[in-house]
Amino acid sequence: MEKLIVHGGQPLKGRVTISGSKNSALPILAATLLTKDTCTIRRVPDLSDTNYMVRILGELGAEVERASGVVVVTANKIKSKAPYDLVRKMRASICVLGPLTGRLRKASVSLPGGCIIGDRPVDLHLRGLEALGASVQVEGGDILVSATRANFKGRTLNLMGKHGSTVLGTDNIMMAATLAKGTTIIEGAAAEPEVEDLANFLIKMGAKIEGAGTNRITIEGVKELHGAEHTVIPDRIEAGTFLVAGAMIGDGVTLKQVIPEHLRAVTTALADCGFKMEITKDSITIYPNPNARGFSLTTHPYPGFPTDMQAQFCALACVIPDSSTITETIFPQRFMHIAEMKRMGAQMTLQGATAHIRGGTPLKSAPVMASDLRASATLVLAGLIAEGQTEIHRLYHIDRGYEHLDDKFAALGAKMERTKE
Repeated sequence: MEKLIVHGGQPLKGRVTISGSKNSALPILAATLLTKDTCTIRRVPDLSDTNYMVRILGELGAEVERASGVVVVTANKIKSKAPYDLVRKMRASICVLGPLTGRLRKASVSLPGGCIIGDRPVDLHLRGLEALGASVQVEGGDILVSATRANFKGRTLNLMGKHGSTVLGTDNIMMAATLAKGTTIIEGAAAEPEVEDLANFLIKMGAKIEGAGTNRITIEGVKELHGAEHTVIPDRIEAGTFLVAGAMIGDGVTLKQVIPEHLRAVTTALADCGFKMEITKDSITIYPNPNARGFSLTTHPYPGFPTDMQAQFCALACVIPDSSTITETIFPQRFMHIAEMKRMGAQMTLQGATAHIRGGTPLKSAPVMASDLRASATLVLAGLIAEGQTEIHRLYHIDRGYEHLDDKFAALGAKMERTKE
């Protein structure tokens, strides 16, 4: 077990290259199960989550090679059962359910694990597969899906849940529907860039998909898919995290290899606070502003303000000499970082699903514990501005979703190091 020691007060300056998107790479890797042919995926980030997905593909029978951000998968003969020991460690492992069902017409996948940030049900995934004609049961912690080729047919279905569209549910149904008979129409589909990225890969494989990136996706089933090559889009949440860092304690931080349109909700929020940015077609530079204004934000599905940036903006609010609020509508319980930041002196209160932050009070170092992926990054941000040395425990959360985060911050001038617990 490792911990991260962050030495506060070091200004950040320079350039950072944003890695490929974790939330794109995972379902795209799963989609390689849809064909017997070889698929090559580029810019796959080096993360524990992508490592688990590669191992799951191997356990299912695929031949997998990985080197320097490139993953080559040949899933000639595959099994229908995903192993519990790997699936339980990562929630996104549920996205093998759709490809297995589509190609084999049967699947056995354990209920997934991952970050504990409140209720994250998979009922919409299962309801969608049932709408396509599959039989779905949950027994002993396993999801069992079976279908006949005659009954597995395209239909119109709705994947809208009580907190919005389901991203992985949309991914799963879209992948399964590529090999179903007839036309599938997904109403209430997730419109996130990661869903569109998956659709673009599936289209390269021979799928017929229209409307990805909107709330209505149409899939015309085909008999089979073939191999393809694809480059994963940049990670907009990693990019957003570095934008917040540049606003908090930067002296001109430039993000390279980004898609600014994917970050519009974040850059708009930062601009509304008074932070100056220079934006090109593939880069963003942000500058600090000691007179920045407070904000009032509410998380929403894309293109709204992302839930995965809520925690980082809580950290940003601490350096703004004003009051701010942020309301969480996607995962209302996703505020476990607040208790840890209060240990560092943050002036925060939580009322229901709304955090109230009074900024301008200096933070001081303290030992803190990461509770989930984005909370862990938020504690790093807090450590960057705190007096003294902040120890962040449960570092494995960071490694799930940020590729070499400490190295990238060090290249910008931060002082931090990993040590054994």
